[in-house]
Order: sequence, then C-alpha cells, then structure tokens
Amino acid sequence: MSISALKPAEATPPAEVDDSLEYRSVHSFAVVGLLVGVISAVALFTAGRSLEATLLMAPIPIAGLIVSVLALRSIAAAPETYTGRPLAMVGAALSAFFLVSSVGYSSYVYATEVPDGYERLSFVEMKPSERDQAAGRLAPAEVDELIDDGDPVFIKGYIRPDSSSVKKNMRSFLLVRDSNECCFGDLSKVKYFDQIQVDLVGKTTDFHGGLFRVGGKLSRGPGEPTLGTPITYHLKADYVEP
Repeated sequence: MSISALKPAEATPPAEVDDSLEYRSVHSFAVVGLLVGVISAVALFTAGRSLEATLLMAPIPIAGLIVSVLALRSIAAAPETYTGRPLAMVGAALSAFFLVSSVGYSSYVYATEVPDGYERLSFVEMKPSERDQAAGRLAPAEVDELIDDGDPVFIKGYIRPDSSSVKKNMRSFLLVRDSNECCFGDLSKVKYFDQIQVDLVGKTTDFHGGLFRVGGKLSRGPGEPTLGTPITYHLKADYVEP
C-alpha cells in the first residue's frame, strides 16, 4: 500500500491595490475659490449705480479668480494628492462672469448716462480740498467755474426722505450723497458739499429710495445759519431720471 504525498496548497497571490480607491484630499483653494465666486455676485448690486463703486467691489471676483486658478494649477501638478477640479472650475467661472458683467455694465452706463450738453459732476468733486480751504475757497475752482459759466451739470444722488412734504409729483427736494449720515442722520450734521437743493423746472418726480440722476444749472447761495452751512448749492433741474 502506497501513501500518496499530499500536494502542498498553492500560495494565494496578494490582492492588488486599486489605485482608484486611494484617498485624495479636496484642495482647500478649490473650496475657497467656489465660495468667493458665489460671494462675487455682490458686484452686480453696484452695477449701474456707480462705476467707482463697482471698481471698489471688483477685488472680490478678482480674488476668487486668482484662488481658483491656483487651485487648478496645484491639482494638475499633483493629481494623485489633490482633487476638487470641478469646484475650482465653477469658482473661476463665477468670478469671471461677475467681474466682466458688473464692470462691463457699469462702464456702459457711465459712458451713456450723461445727456448731451451736460457736464458730469459728483459730490466728491464738490468737496473743497485742503488747498481750497487754505485759500479760503468754499468750493473747488472747477465747481466755481461750472457755476460761473452756467454750464448744465449732471449729478447722481439720493433724495433725503424728510426733505419734501409729499412723495408724489415732487417739485423740490434735497439731493444727498449715498451715505447713512446724509440720508438718515441729523440734517445739521450733513456737510454743505454733500447736499444740493433741487428745484425741478417743468417736471415732477416720485420718491423712492434708489438712485436719481438729475441735470440742470448749478448755483450757490447763502448758507443756513441754523444748520451751520456756509453756502447752499442749488440746482434748477430740467432733467430727472429715477
């Protein structure tokens, strides 16, 4: 009787590791870029109001675009370590869209909003500089020149709510800068160069809390001693656009 030798069991080869299941972390810049891209939508709220305000908001989408591009570069350089490319692409697209659309629209409005024959003026330009004050000038020389020449001016601002007793078919109101101090604070605290008394000629308008575009001839008169204003700006307006 022969005894058969038992055949040794074949060794089981080790299981291959699936590289596709290896853990890769989402690049933090991809997440940040997406969040900033969404936040960049705030730039659209300034579009059409003021080109200066839109440019002040432009760094937000620019930052979102830069962060998203950096994330894409890092992910491309180390795909075995990082993931999140779709997030970075969406963030870059949102930032680019809000940047181009807000600045583009604001630039278009800025280039077309002033009617023919009117000179653009802003409340910032009406504030006397330190040199003007040292020379005893209450208004900048450029504003004085516009007044003396009688050139029609175009300016944007907001109607102070308590400057008129009516809200419909208004013919007279106080136009002020876009700031809480001007619009909602104590009138005695408002600087004279941050307000214009507007009298509409042959036109009326209705009150709302948004921006108004007004055009007409600017003049200066005596101030209001009770308010402490050395001069008062007046505008006989023949153009108003809510």
